[in-house]
Formats: sequence, C-alpha cells, structure tokens
Amino acid sequence: MIKKLAVLTSGGDAPGMNAAIRSVVRTALYNNMEAVGIMNGYQGLLNGDFIPMSKGSVGGILLHGGTILRTARCMEFMKPEGIDRGVEILRKNGMDALVVIGGDGSFHGAKGIADKGFPVAGVPATIDNDMGGTDFTIGFDTACNTALECVARLRDTASSHDRLFIVEVMGRNAGFIALQTGIACGAEYIAIPEKPLDIDHIRTKLRYARERGKTHSIIITAEGACSAQKLCDELKGKEDYDPRVVVLGHLLRGGHPTCTDASMAARLGAGAVQGLINGESGFMAGMVNGSVEFSPLERAWKEKHEISDSDMKLLSVLSI
Repeated sequence: MIKKLAVLTSGGDAPGMNAAIRSVVRTALYNNMEAVGIMNGYQGLLNGDFIPMSKGSVGGILLHGGTILRTARCMEFMKPEGIDRGVEILRKNGMDALVVIGGDGSFHGAKGIADKGFPVAGVPATIDNDMGGTDFTIGFDTACNTALECVARLRDTASSHDRLFIVEVMGRNAGFIALQTGIACGAEYIAIPEKPLDIDHIRTKLRYARERGKTHSIIITAEGACSAQKLCDELKGKEDYDPRVVVLGHLLRGGHPTCTDASMAARLGAGAVQGLINGESGFMAGMVNGSVEFSPLERAWKEKHEISDSDMKLLSVLSI
C-alpha cells in the first residue's frame, strides 16, 4: 500500500507541467496518501529537498507555465551510484512511490529507480513530442500554438516590407514543432533534423514565389537542422531576397498551457497515480487514441516518433 507519494519534474520545462503536478498531488490526496514534492528534479532528490504538498499548495497553478517544483539536470544521477543513493534517500524519507514528469532523459533515471525495486511512474512532458508510447507529450501543443502566433505576426510585417523571414524554433533532434508550425502557417520551406537540408530547393521555391507575385515568404527551421542565421547567410545576396532572422528559442517553453495540454496533463497525472495504486511500476502513462494507456518507460526512447513522408509531401502540396 502506498502511504507517501513523491513527485518531481525533470529536464526541460514544458507548459502543462504544473497541471500534471496538480493532478498527481490531488489524486494522491483523494486516495488518502501523503503527497511530497521534490524540488529541482533528481538533483533535489539527492539533496533531500522535499516539501509537503497539500490541496492548497497546488491551487491556482493549473494554467501557469513552468513548474512550481522547478527543474534541473543532474549528471550524478546518470551514474549507477547516483541512482542507488537516490533510492536510498527515497526509502529513508518514507517514500513509497515516485512520479517523474519529464522527457525521455528523465525517464532513463526513472527506469534506473524502478530497476532497484522502487515503484515509479512517468508522465511524458516535453515540447519536442519525440517520445514513444504516447501520441502527444505535454507542452507540444502549447509550443506549436506559441510559434504559430509569432509567425502570424511576422507575416504581417513581412508582407508590408516584401521580406523573407527565417524563423528558428526549438527541436535539437526532433522536427515536430517546426513541421507542425510550418504546415499550419503555410511556410515555403521547413528544415528539420530528420531530412537533409536542400539549399537549392529552397532557392527554387523562393524564386517561384517571387515570380508569381508573392510579397513575403516564411521559412521555419528546427534548431537541430540548421540555425536561422546560417540559413540566412546561405541565402543572402544570392537572389533578390531581403532575409530577416527570428529565433523563438525559449519563448516556446513559456506561457500558460493550451486547453489540450492542460487537460491531457490532468488525465495523465491521475492515470500515473492510479497505475501505482494498482501495483504497476516502471511504466509511463501516455495518451493513445484519446485514452490513457500504460507502456514500459523504455518505450519512450526505444520507439521514437518519426516524421512521416505524407506530412512532408503535404507541405509541398500546400506551399506551391
């Protein structure tokens, strides 16, 4: 029986993490458990940085960005001895189970804890949307909506000045934000890490846009595919372009979550706690076809989402 449940957020922050924290805490309290928050991720765990959580402590946080538990990366927890110490600290402080809210890097740590026989559940939260076992990750929808709003504003000024804007979004190893935003805004080209960058193709598309009288163009690039500045340098002076660079960066991590992210976070957080109550461990609560489903933590990094060829073809069709 679980009497004392801990929760932490780890890795990069994502809009909706607070909604997940709230859900975990209130589901635990509803089931007569004691809820404990661990500050600053795995580093806070190793430091014993625990705080008691009540209904009031998670009141009003549902639509706030960031994470009230804060987050930090911890190199020590990547080593077996770090995991051993973390499990020892959890048990020493009377914890019976742990919920980890974060991305696949965070889930590696969670898997290490589960392998030591300590009950752990994961809730997928990363704006990159690159984890297996779930159709979407918490924060992705918000990041895409933030990017789309920024691009919509850029289109206004781009059209007024007859300019090309190159917009860089986050996505070190995954191009989902760039792809989703690019399709939604009708970008002339999307650069993603999963596909080779084709400068000649970009020039051809931009030239064609000019020939048919288009007064502005938008290129979306994921940071892992090519920096916006590098792409600007490649294009500037080669054709009749007047490129400008906009790097959205950490803007995509901030702000209140969309309805989609907040509601999904609430459902996944509650699902994770319920799974632990039912005796499950070493699992992730993911959203699959609109329902909460459990899968092994390692599926998050072993079955990465992939960009489909149909999505890339759709971009070519719609951006003519």
